[in-house]
Amino acid sequence: MASYDRKTALIVVDMQNDFADPGGALSVAGGEEIVPLVNDQVTLARAAGALVFYTQDWHPPDTPHFAKDGGAWPVHCVRGTRGAAFHPGLKVEGETIRKGAGGEDGYSGFTVRDPDSGRESETGLSAMLHDAGIERVVVVGLATDYCVMATALDAVRKGFSTVVIQQAVRPVDLKPGDGQRALDEMRRAGVTIE
Repeated sequence: MASYDRKTALIVVDMQNDFADPGGALSVAGGEEIVPLVNDQVTLARAAGALVFYTQDWHPPDTPHFAKDGGAWPVHCVRGTRGAAFHPGLKVEGETIRKGAGGEDGYSGFTVRDPDSGRESETGLSAMLHDAGIERVVVVGLATDYCVMATALDAVRKGFSTVVIQQAVRPVDLKPGDGQRALDEMRRAGVTIE
């Protein structure tokens, strides 16, 4: 079980209707099941005085991120829609980091990438964590093999001790086993999987 203190932050990744709701545009199997587990982590973090951050896909209606515009994914998490909203059962008690708002690929909570040039830019999360004196992050949410993995790998690269709570994440598993491969890749990069 993860522990929290004032030098630890919880990062809740993309617990939005399009991912967590079984009827969502890019529904992750078991996504809704982890809402109570994520809420338990929020409660533990807040009780210990830890900061909580939420990442949120916030795409424009047209973006090279979407298959209809040349990308890989169905239309999802279009800003201002029900699909982009946080799951109604999610306890939201912290700052929200929106990603992909300018049409970028927004897998990591720390960086977004221009789909044409590949150029990365910061979301501001790293600066907020460093400014708050955070040394360790705990990551939960959706999906293990995309946004959770990208966020955890970036956290390690940016110098944070990083933990992913395996019970509180779920994979897309486009190819069977993608979720397990993601966990293995995170471990190799120095992420602790609890």
